Amino acid sequence: MGEDWVNKTPGRRKPVVILACHVMQSLIQPHLNGADIPVTYMDYGLHVRPQKMTPTLQAQLDALPEPSLVLIGYGLCGNGLDGLKAGPHTLVIPRADDCIAILLGSYQAYIRAFHEQPGTYYLTKGWLESGSNPLKEYRSYVEQFGAKNADALIDTIYGKYKRLCFVAHTQADLDEYRPRALEVAEFCAQRWGMTYEERIGSDDLIRRLLEAPRHPSDLGEDFVVVPPGGTVEQRMFIRMENIR
Repeated sequence: MGEDWVNKTPGRRKPVVILACHVMQSLIQPHLNGADIPVTYMDYGLHVRPQKMTPTLQAQLDALPEPSLVLIGYGLCGNGLDGLKAGPHTLVIPRADDCIAILLGSYQAYIRAFHEQPGTYYLTKGWLESGSNPLKEYRSYVEQFGAKNADALIDTIYGKYKRLCFVAHTQADLDEYRPRALEVAEFCAQRWGMTYEERIGSDDLIRRLLEAPRHPSDLGEDFVVVPPGGTVEQRMFIRMENIR
């Protein structure tokens, strides 16, 4: 992969734009170091309704004033990126099924965690802040549908999980958000017998994404690059080791 995908014309680099899930903000901001790079953080709720993710992100891409190098802070996320059209832009996306691999720092870290306990629900400070967790969702369902229907709905969504893992990226975040994470964990333990675990994640994948404009040849197999005129497709995220 040469630098043609970075340069619009000889001697001029494409402007860089970041489009990411709000849950990535605390990972991305420390690496910007005051750089004048436009960043748009999208609402957490797109994870709950991935069918809205493509048109919502497409509108953001279509509104860019000139061909750009767009760093996408999402994984495939429930096929939420499937069908996203690059238009005149170049897209760089972590090659991950969902945000968990990004939060853990690599696809390999995600696979190791998966083999440790396949039935793991991951919790982050972003999802705690947004209310996207089993406890908050259950309370919302009770208000909307009544207790009996809420019980059936929440059990359908989360009943298969065996472990809740709170992922933070600093010890300070772990300490600050632990009480809220433990409240969710207690609910999950009482209802489904989930165990609770804490883990310090890694910003390695995000760091490499943000370094893409300077080091395009270092991306390797961990990123999907969609050239101008291309379309994001699910098959781009499939790794051969997953189908052997």
